Amino acid sequence: MEERNQSRYVKLTKDQTPLEDITPGELNQPIQVPQLDVRKCPECRQPLPESYSPPADEPWMTGIFGCAEDRESCLTGLFCPCVLFGRNVERLKEDTPWTGPCICHALCVEGGISLAVATVAATSIFTSIDPGTVCLIFEGLMFTWWMCGIHTGQVRQTLQKKYHLKNSPCNACCVHCCLHWCALCQEHREMKGRLSDNIFSEMTVVNPPPTQEMKSNTDDKEVPEASSTNHNEHTEVEIQAV
Repeated sequence: MEERNQSRYVKLTKDQTPLEDITPGELNQPIQVPQLDVRKCPECRQPLPESYSPPADEPWMTGIFGCAEDRESCLTGLFCPCVLFGRNVERLKEDTPWTGPCICHALCVEGGISLAVATVAATSIFTSIDPGTVCLIFEGLMFTWWMCGIHTGQVRQTLQKKYHLKNSPCNACCVHCCLHWCALCQEHREMKGRLSDNIFSEMTVVNPPPTQEMKSNTDDKEVPEASSTNHNEHTEVEIQAV
């Protein structure tokens, strides 16, 4: 009985020292729980199931040089690329109107091209212009062009993430820096084709059941009439009694 009643705890005195020294902050280390260590979506940070596998990169519906497949977008991208860029952004981001990206594209891209043409014309007419000034102008235009390519390339990357498209023919920013007009037309055709596929996708049509009508027999009609006559007689008796 004494062995059973003996305490399981060990009493330490002041002269005794613990077997292991505890360093400061050792007891406040985070604990890893396997149940909470799950994969999360990089976009919305929602937990993903264990059987989830990321979608594979899909090819584009049309090639980068397939501008002639859609004549409307080809002409718009050739003469008014700012309008085509604004429409692409509006389709990709529904809360963004097309006028804002259109004006930004017109000021940066079309404005830069116009300034470059004006600089070349001025240097050919007025030979007294300092060549160093012309070189600085062209350097500024090239820098602006690369910055516009990065901005429009980010829009292309957003489109690729939405539809899980692969880089074709190369990185999105490089495509817009080198083949800007062709990239705009390809993005427009891709979104146009994707939206048309979603609209005209097969839908299951559920037909409602046929309407059912209650048919009454002649016997059923006679019963309420009899009950109504008995009720009238009963009321007449009650009136006479009063």
